[in-house]
Amino acid sequence: MNKEPQVFENWRGMVWAFIAVLTASAMSIAVRGASLEIDTRLIVLHRFAVGVLILLVIAAVSPKIRADIRFTDPKGHIIRGVLIGISTLGGFYALANIELAAATVLFGLAPIFAVLISVVMGQPIGIRRIMAIVAGFVGAIIIIDPRLELELGMLSALGSAFFFGMALAMSRGLAQRDGTFSTLLSSAFLTMIVAAIASIPVFAWPTGASLWFWLWILIIAGLIRQFADIEAYKHAEAAVLAPIFYLRLIFISIGGYLLFNEIPRLNTWIGAAIVISATFYMAYRERQLEKQAKS
Repeated sequence: MNKEPQVFENWRGMVWAFIAVLTASAMSIAVRGASLEIDTRLIVLHRFAVGVLILLVIAAVSPKIRADIRFTDPKGHIIRGVLIGISTLGGFYALANIELAAATVLFGLAPIFAVLISVVMGQPIGIRRIMAIVAGFVGAIIIIDPRLELELGMLSALGSAFFFGMALAMSRGLAQRDGTFSTLLSSAFLTMIVAAIASIPVFAWPTGASLWFWLWILIIAGLIRQFADIEAYKHAEAAVLAPIFYLRLIFISIGGYLLFNEIPRLNTWIGAAIVISATFYMAYRERQLEKQAKS
């Protein structure tokens, strides 16, 4: 009797996930385009400064949203916001300096890092999830290819995934306690602060039509992507959404080729297959464990 509503909700979540994938792909391509003209630290600063302003305007015109803003765990909001700020700085640097497809796959290690950090914090883990974690890191090593000179961009992508994984592991219940808008506002504001500090040595006002073109794509796509992510997970199971989110690799590879003449290396595709399989399995396994706990 409950199957039909669940199928309908999963399909709704899949539509939102597809929108999130399209906008996330546009964001990555916009970062690369903007980085041709301005330092990536400034890209993060301008993207989140405008983002914070838009969120404040939304709160100002909506009494309901304004009334729901609360920060019952200030320390949790601060930790999460700083972690996301550091992750974003590393992620944008990676998108500007290594092939887009490789950066995208390495970002996908974040859920694996989240599970690994949870284990360090005392959460039990089974042999199958351990194998998935090992497989994910094997895929990352294949992408990085230790035979080549280790690039700072690769390390930045790994660092970005690690810090975002920490944010996932340390603040899982924050949005449930204080609401989605409060969580978005605190993370955007603190990311702006972190980026402002990092941008001091290179600060400059953005000029030029092409730069603002990329920045506005980044800002608008970023806001849509955040909303779409939330709606996707609200309506569908993580195991259902996982394959859709990895369509981002296809879209970004196409965009990288058409706009920047970038062709992913063979080891990027091999590593991607391993990382995607490991992440998808972990999403599936988490769902199975959740069902067992409820039964």
